[in-house]
Amino acid sequence: MALKFLSEEWAEAVTAALNGHPGFHNAIANADLSLQFNVSDGPDGELAYFMKAADGQANLALGTANDADVTVGQTYDTATSIAKGELNTQTAFMTGKIKVSGNLAKLMMHQGAITQWQAATKDLDVAY
Repeated sequence: MALKFLSEEWAEAVTAALNGHPGFHNAIANADLSLQFNVSDGPDGELAYFMKAADGQANLALGTANDADVTVGQTYDTATSIAKGELNTQTAFMTGKIKVSGNLAKLMMHQGAITQWQAATKDLDVAY
């Protein structure tokens, strides 16, 4: 059964996929990073989720991280395009489809983790 995008079940499956993927795991091995994602214009309205990485483990959950290093704002359409692999994050940023604020230097230090995120989650059965 497909996981509903941006649901609790989706967040749990993404967490498992990230932690089980060697490329992502290696990319965050020494990371202490918190990313906040705010999604607008979704079928359920505004949604927020965050990913925290520390001690070689990642956790993705719905809600707001109070101590996010970086905040990413995007529409639901952009979020789904990125999740499906139809749009990469660098292109989305360069074309203004995502708005990024916070510690951009820290985000760039862990760009490999962002790249590996797509590889880690590409086989999840997600309903958008």
